[in-house]
Amino acid sequence: MRFRAFISADISPSDSLAALLDQLRESRADIKVVRPTNLHFTLKFLGDTEEELVDVITDRMRESVGGTQAFTIKLKGIGAFPSMSNIRVIWIGIEDGRHLTGLAARLDSSLEEIGLERDRKGFKPHLTVARARSSRGLDIVQGLIVANAATDFGGYSIDKIVLKKSTLTPQGPRYSNISEVMLAQG
Repeated sequence: MRFRAFISADISPSDSLAALLDQLRESRADIKVVRPTNLHFTLKFLGDTEEELVDVITDRMRESVGGTQAFTIKLKGIGAFPSMSNIRVIWIGIEDGRHLTGLAARLDSSLEEIGLERDRKGFKPHLTVARARSSRGLDIVQGLIVANAATDFGGYSIDKIVLKKSTLTPQGPRYSNISEVMLAQG
């Protein structure tokens, strides 16, 4: 059986990040704001994945993080993909994304060896906080982005990576953890 899967590093929102999510939700723009419990950095999107591969993928995750110490990242600033004039995704930036970038590259390489396709776009470390459904009300969102362009949203500990199952529902995606791999504790 197949399921929609990805590998992530999860976080719980700080007060300042939770406040921003509330502001986005209250903006009345036609956007879908990520639920606080769903906040994560997608390190590798796997798409439709065979259940029989779970153990192999978990082994590759373990291999990819081997010896990697748990680390802290700092979230700072907010922006939009592909641009401020054409908002599709609203994201929070990472002040120093080299650790996440390294994890994503090692995962990509290791999983390619078992036949999973490489990420063609390349990994750009960011935290997706909302997606635009239409252009209605995006001028308000643009104002929030400008007002928070340099806001510090705090530090977050990354101590594990998670293989997740994503089930799409009318209320938004529902995620469940399939397996977890801990980073080294120092």
